Amino acid sequence: MITVSALGSFALIVGLLTLTPGLDTALILRTAAVGHHRRVWGVVLGIQTGTLLWGVLSSLGITAVLTASHLAYTILRWAGAAYLVWMGGRILIPALRRQAGTEPGTGPDSPDAAHTPGKQDAGDSFRGGWRRGTMTNLLNPKMGAFYVAVLPQFIPAGASHVVAGTMLAGVHILLATLWSGVLIAFARALRTSLRRPSARRILDRISGTVIAGFGVHLALGD
Repeated sequence: MITVSALGSFALIVGLLTLTPGLDTALILRTAAVGHHRRVWGVVLGIQTGTLLWGVLSSLGITAVLTASHLAYTILRWAGAAYLVWMGGRILIPALRRQAGTEPGTGPDSPDAAHTPGKQDAGDSFRGGWRRGTMTNLLNPKMGAFYVAVLPQFIPAGASHVVAGTMLAGVHILLATLWSGVLIAFARALRTSLRRPSARRILDRISGTVIAGFGVHLALGD
């Protein structure tokens, strides 16, 4: 079995990773700030679903094949990059149009969807948030590379790789979920200020640029 010391060391590593601002942070803060209560927890659950799958796949050695295969890694990297650029564009472009005085977007990603009568259910979908969180996590090959590099070091000889890997992924999920709760509470505390159109435009520009920027960085990275 995994020792308490090994669990503590692994928790420290993934805890620092969780606290480092990144794509997940931007996605959770933006979703919570625009008032999507159910959707943001769907995003959180989706991200952690992806983390669990990466942990299990790494334990089975499947992600080692992914990182060893340049073609497979490249395909996943470009798919993830395209998805992030598309998602960031859906947030950023309507914000730029509002600045130009044109009609704002009305899709589920539009800030106005959270406060427009008859559109709240579509914009605040738990299932939609879960799909977004899961896809965002699974289409990030760097998550797979991280688990391939780190997870085997904490699985003791003779232990079941699947059981030990799932346990370690569970530690990561627990810490990430707790931190997500803090981020959601922080975003909700600022929600009243963010209801102002000017503040909402700034929020969407920043979050859209950050998410699309992660996509560009993923595409250009090695």
